Amino acid sequence: MVEGSWRNVAAAAGLLGADGRPTPTVFARMSALATDTGAINLGQGFPDTDGPAELLEAAVTAIRSGANQYPPVRGIPALRVAIAEHQRRHYGLEPNPDTEVLVTAGATEALTATVIALCSPGDEVIVLEPFYDSYAAAIAMAGAVRRVVPLRWPEYRLDADLLAAAVTDRTRLILINTPHNPTGRVFDTAELAAVARVARAADLLVVTDEVYEHLAFAPHTHVPLATLEGMADRTITISSAGKTFSVTGWKIGWIHARPDLIDAIAAVKQFLTFVNGSPFQPAVAEGLLLPDVRFREIAADLQARSELLTGGLVAAGFDVRPSDGTYFVIADAAPLGYSDGTALCLDLPALVGVVAVPVQAFHDDPTAVSSLVRFAACKRPDVIAEAADRLAGLSKRQA
Repeated sequence: MVEGSWRNVAAAAGLLGADGRPTPTVFARMSALATDTGAINLGQGFPDTDGPAELLEAAVTAIRSGANQYPPVRGIPALRVAIAEHQRRHYGLEPNPDTEVLVTAGATEALTATVIALCSPGDEVIVLEPFYDSYAAAIAMAGAVRRVVPLRWPEYRLDADLLAAAVTDRTRLILINTPHNPTGRVFDTAELAAVARVARAADLLVVTDEVYEHLAFAPHTHVPLATLEGMADRTITISSAGKTFSVTGWKIGWIHARPDLIDAIAAVKQFLTFVNGSPFQPAVAEGLLLPDVRFREIAADLQARSELLTGGLVAAGFDVRPSDGTYFVIADAAPLGYSDGTALCLDLPALVGVVAVPVQAFHDDPTAVSSLVRFAACKRPDVIAEAADRLAGLSKRQA
């Protein structure tokens, strides 16, 4: 029974090999490949620089001040208040920090606990494809069924008719991610309004993964679904500190939702991690209270790196969709003569000393996007420039 259970989850998440044994995620495999070969890792989305000094010093101070034991299950009061203030200041939302905010072990736990808490076996969860790999695993752990709505290269716009058509009498949740990993799309108000219409018409809850909320590139603006008419009580908003503040290893995330939903999710969360990151919680609270100009600077800095990477990929011969936000840029290797993105990513370290991730890993049907590759721009400019120089070798091989 135990073996059957983990096999079900691994199979639903696409993590069973040909021998029937579970395999590591594509991110783990590509990062290991980078380590083994010494290649530049533009695959997994983690920065190579630390975040704001204020956060780092606040964590050190918290450790030295004794904040090293279990925090409250729902998060320390200072962080919950800071999250509520963040939602008010940036979006005009007014969550109660005591009843409508839950601190989690990053957004991954937040998503997993939410799906497990709110879905029963056989319920359906609508996700946009390509989708982040943990969505599939979370849905499988809940015994639920994944239904996908495709976003098509290169526009990656949300088709409202396809979304509406995906709803059945078993649909429990719609799960959306904006700014979107891996495509780099920031969904506009019209697309979000379509999600809201479908949710209201079918009486559904919507889970929004907004971990890149402060990494939308000008002129694009992140609009939380919860701010749309009739959606405040239907939306479970999830975010985290890792991407905004370049502290992905801290694993401090949070959920904003109405009280009964928070209660249900907290009941599951306490049996996953129970609590986490005690000295990092006061540091993240300080980060969320940084002035608005600091958030704009963080986004502008990443945008410059993304544009540097995009220019390098274009110069190397890729067909590139410039990113609206997030850490990532999607490129098509077909113009270079590569039809299989997975094969290319496995060969890239030896070919030119760069690691990327195939977009096939984010799809149920990998044949639909066979030549697309995702690159991460959250690296130092000199690292990106060196990677671009190396990638230029691909076009030379085709000459």
